[in-house]
Amino acid sequence: MSAVELEPSLIVKKKASEISNELKGTSIFLVGMSCSMKTTLGELLADALRYYYFDSDGLVEQAAGGEAAAKSFRDTDEKGFRDSETEVLKQLSSMGRLVVCAGDGAVQSSTNLALMRHGISIWIDVPLDMLANEILKTEASSTISQATSNSDTFIEVMEELSKVYYEMRKGYGTADATVSLEKVAAELGCEDLSTVTAQDMAIEVLKEIERLTRVKKMMEEAARPF
Repeated sequence: MSAVELEPSLIVKKKASEISNELKGTSIFLVGMSCSMKTTLGELLADALRYYYFDSDGLVEQAAGGEAAAKSFRDTDEKGFRDSETEVLKQLSSMGRLVVCAGDGAVQSSTNLALMRHGISIWIDVPLDMLANEILKTEASSTISQATSNSDTFIEVMEELSKVYYEMRKGYGTADATVSLEKVAAELGCEDLSTVTAQDMAIEVLKEIERLTRVKKMMEEAARPF
């Protein structure tokens, strides 16, 4: 790997080291629509902060006996499935030094939202059209170009994603901070949103975490008696 390729990761690690002391091992919960950016970002942050990485949906699936078993469990006993999601979050929230990619179940109940209050929650907001193209590329046997956006299939995927997004938006909005890919792209002067990297997003997440820890410290100092 060249020095040029190393530079973005080194910048992320440098920023992570700057906030590490103030963070004091507080866990980070990433919420938002499932996508490769969110997953890659979670793994990158965990590496930079020297944290452990977990995907809450993956843990629920593992407990259920695999992806197919988890889907069957959800279809036949939704309450039981939701209870499993809560149990996973309960265990994760009791630990420190974690970066957790939280599934949608994390924002669907007041109990789960309260559990994430044991850490810092960040909404990773990625445009739905990017998510739709990612889904279609993953499912297709051949590469699907941006021209897919004019197809009926793309429209169907967008409609389904929009439905989920609007159901979850209120829950996502309870996060301590939001990091929008579109906003990061605008700040970097990127017209093509796909050129925004996980490293770019990680820097923004770390800046938000730094801001939140500073606010918390100020509030704690203000509450101290004279």
